[in-house]
Amino acid sequence: MKRAYAALVTVAVSVSPVLAADVYTVDKVHSEASFQIRHMMSKVRGRFGDFAGTIKAEPGKPEASSVEFTIKAASIDTDNENRDKDLKSPNFFDVAKYPDITFKSAKIVSKGQDKYDVTGTLSMHGVSKEITLPVSFLGFGKDPWGGERAGFETSITLNRKDFGLAWNKALETGGLLLGDEVYVSINLETKKEAAAAK
Repeated sequence: MKRAYAALVTVAVSVSPVLAADVYTVDKVHSEASFQIRHMMSKVRGRFGDFAGTIKAEPGKPEASSVEFTIKAASIDTDNENRDKDLKSPNFFDVAKYPDITFKSAKIVSKGQDKYDVTGTLSMHGVSKEITLPVSFLGFGKDPWGGERAGFETSITLNRKDFGLAWNKALETGGLLLGDEVYVSINLETKKEAAAAK
């Protein structure tokens, strides 16, 4: 009897962290995925309008938490229809062939004061690379409808050539039309999902 009880306790302890995970989904209306890149002597800014994500947060155990995030490449918007059409073409994102930009975490390390290094795989334009995102946790809060919210933000500079986005054009005055480095900024407001019924 004692052995059976001990085994039951062991199973309960090993399973309980999984059951206790809080699941937060991205509220797209109150979130943003934006970027900027050098164009000649200035910078062009843009955003993606269609994205989704899930954060599984283990209470008190950030290292056991996880993040998944997906952007629809065809939702790119730089406030210029012709430029957006070119960005969706095989010259750049080739959205017909590579419709999704995804990130899936593999490791989360606390850096103190609500700062975390989130390491995972970024897949874009048919290329997958490991990157580390410096993430800031912006806090928890209740919304006016009784729901629970959590905020996060991150920014990183990526080299577009690392993902096969290499198109460029030489300028008559020297140099290139576009820069290689792209500054990416993601701000997320997330909503806690109701616990699944047992």
